[in-house]
Amino acid sequence: MRTYPVEEIRRCFGASTDFNEIFDVFQAALAQGLQDVELYRLLFWNHALTPDEVRLFGEKLAAEFPETAYDVYLWLASIFEVTSSSTDNFELAVHYYRRAADSRPEELDPYLDACDCYDPDLNIPPLATLIEFVKGGEGKVRNQVGLYRRLAHLYDLAGDTEQCEHYRRKIEEGSPEQGT
Repeated sequence: MRTYPVEEIRRCFGASTDFNEIFDVFQAALAQGLQDVELYRLLFWNHALTPDEVRLFGEKLAAEFPETAYDVYLWLASIFEVTSSSTDNFELAVHYYRRAADSRPEELDPYLDACDCYDPDLNIPPLATLIEFVKGGEGKVRNQVGLYRRLAHLYDLAGDTEQCEHYRRKIEEGSPEQGT
């Protein structure tokens, strides 16, 4: 397999519109052991790629280099969140926030970022989906208070005052080392 200088890989990932060329260069980058997520971000933002193609590259990268999985999944989620207006990919965004949370269960960011992509006017992603996802972080994330704040807010948006108050009480009970 041909090897490529990093600058040529960057050029291809950022500017090429030929899937076959991109795929060949991607395979070469993996074979060369290049794990720099910054390099692959250019690939993920390449507008010539379909969402399925971006997913293919991201999934392959995360499988090849598991230590990058968290960053790859968070990056994919943010891409699908931003591009959702044209292709309605909020489901993909939440899917990858879930994958990031699975990769590092103690991290709060995937839960907060997923909540940030909520559009109350359109209820996308569905509020119930977000609540279920965020509740999945209970007992796992280091900053439980931050998680409880989001849950209280989500339940407030849903009009469930009982659950909203439940999580507000949990915030007040939170220990100082969990942060505020």
